[in-house]
Amino acid sequence: MVKADRPVESDDDRGTSSFWNRVSAYDRWIESTGVPVHRGYYVEDLRTLQLRRWEERDCDAAFLVLAGQEGVTEARVTEIAAGKSLPPVKFGLDEIVYVVEGRGLTTVWLEGKGKKTFEWQKHSMFLLPRGYHHQLVNAQGNKPARLLHYNYLPIAMSIVPDPKFYFETVYQDEKLVYGQQDEFYSEAKVIQSTAQSAWGGGSSFWSGNFFPDMKAWDRLIPYKGRGAGGHAVWIRFSNSPLWSHMSVFPSRTYKKAHRHGPGVLIVIPGGEGYSIMWEEGKEKVVIPWHEASVFVPPNLWFHQHFNVAGSAARYLALHSPRGLSGYSEKVEDRAKDQIEYPEEDPAVRRMFQEELGKRKLSSLMPEEAYRDKDFEWSYAGEE
Repeated sequence: MVKADRPVESDDDRGTSSFWNRVSAYDRWIESTGVPVHRGYYVEDLRTLQLRRWEERDCDAAFLVLAGQEGVTEARVTEIAAGKSLPPVKFGLDEIVYVVEGRGLTTVWLEGKGKKTFEWQKHSMFLLPRGYHHQLVNAQGNKPARLLHYNYLPIAMSIVPDPKFYFETVYQDEKLVYGQQDEFYSEAKVIQSTAQSAWGGGSSFWSGNFFPDMKAWDRLIPYKGRGAGGHAVWIRFSNSPLWSHMSVFPSRTYKKAHRHGPGVLIVIPGGEGYSIMWEEGKEKVVIPWHEASVFVPPNLWFHQHFNVAGSAARYLALHSPRGLSGYSEKVEDRAKDQIEYPEEDPAVRRMFQEELGKRKLSSLMPEEAYRDKDFEWSYAGEE
């Protein structure tokens, strides 16, 4: 196994002479901003990531173009100076925002309609609806705020390559915000579903556009398909192709390896551990993580998450739009796309035990789980 290299700030070595290897419209656009572009497999800590001035947005920022995004999704970091209000922006696509640091306000509106304002704090997550103006404000006068933005602009620009189409859009749908029975940013609601997940994801999800604290969120259900006695919450944003889920799993355990399509960004709200990612038959890459780490598993690479701390760990996965053939997270064959504990490489278990040993901890993985692929874990709160 090899430890993943830290990402470099920019990549100026891509040639444009070949039609087949030409730079994408999205890549040309982000390079035109003058903002740093961080590449590689992961970002160790969004709180200390190097940013640079983005004059058009009147803030410091950086783009993330990680290996697993593969032209499907965008991730970028925005820093709002202490007490600062950013200029209003209108954007033609939905965008998820996760608050890495800080406390502030967001206002969204359409011309001639009333403004909707809500407060956010560290670990909040919310949706900015397509076609609406939005403005972000740092409510703290003594320190900056950092936000992680996630959308599907790269794949959209592969179809319509003009940035003005998205940032000067005339499209607007009043029903998205003003036509709902409840306030657009009111408390999320649980929705019961009759659908059965082959991955043990449960039969309910939360629907909403504002989640106040993903590090403290405790309305979870057992996530039986991935082992480790973990729990999860499944989140849908109103009338948006974007969705997310968060998995919480116990100290000194690890999840089963699995694989899916590209573009799924994983950010860590809390905990300490590492993940392993690998293309089938090739060398494994190790991603160390803690709060504010980010990584994206590449297309159809197996990946597996390990908690080596003395308390529960959680990871928040921001998902690319469903229904994009060849690009979504849909997995057709559990037997082929998930590795059960008895079938995994023995080196995986050895490494986990070694990492725990460095912290003077021991594994809580039941021995029976390594012998019986149908081993049934116990789940807190379940009779």
